[in-house]
Amino acid sequence: MSARLGRRVLAEAVGSAALVTVVVGAGIQATELTPDNGVRLLADSLATVFGLGVLIALLGPVSGAHFNPVVTLAVWVTERGSAEGLSGREVAARLPAQTAGAIGGAVLADAMFARPLVHWSTHDRSAGHLWLGELVATAGLVLLVLGLGRTGRAHLAPVAVASYIGAAYWFTSSTSFANPAVTVGRAFTDTFAGIAPASVLPFVVAQLAGAALGLALARALFGRPRQVRTRVPPGRSAPEPAAPSPS
Repeated sequence: MSARLGRRVLAEAVGSAALVTVVVGAGIQATELTPDNGVRLLADSLATVFGLGVLIALLGPVSGAHFNPVVTLAVWVTERGSAEGLSGREVAARLPAQTAGAIGGAVLADAMFARPLVHWSTHDRSAGHLWLGELVATAGLVLLVLGLGRTGRAHLAPVAVASYIGAAYWFTSSTSFANPAVTVGRAFTDTFAGIAPASVLPFVVAQLAGAALGLALARALFGRPRQVRTRVPPGRSAPEPAAPSPS
């Protein structure tokens, strides 16, 4: 693995860990401060908006700040064949890094609040309307990320993506996980933000379906991205792909 690729993968792991630390830690703090679930959700959503915006602004220039397997897969599918696209090797490195980071973030949040480091969540989230919420939340996220890139507005990602996730906490029945890595990580904490292990797989399936829908909508609304291949002069190696648009 090259040093540049290693930095991008590390940024994805660190960003995913920090994101889950924010979500879980804010949920624990809110639970300790108030018994009102509405106030808890408000506190968690606000912390996520601010935290996610900062993380995208900070790590976007390094890795594109995906922190999310479905975003990485959507960018890979969309930009295959272009000089700027992700390689299959990089995708294969990013996905486990994002998931491991998310698990580490949940463990870190529990440690900061003197909770058991690994305590499987008992928060059951198995219901059709919740899966529909995840499908909608993920489709909207993928559409937003790809739309920003295709309209030349990727620089708005820290504000736009964080704002969307904050809104989706409230307008979706599932409170918008919209991220397979985060879903897995939140199974490791039996707190306000947790999800029971038995609920994880249906959530991930709904997220993958939402990602496919988001891809289809992006293609219908914005058309296919222009594929630009880089000619490599004889005796020269191909340049590494540039980091994708922040998401």
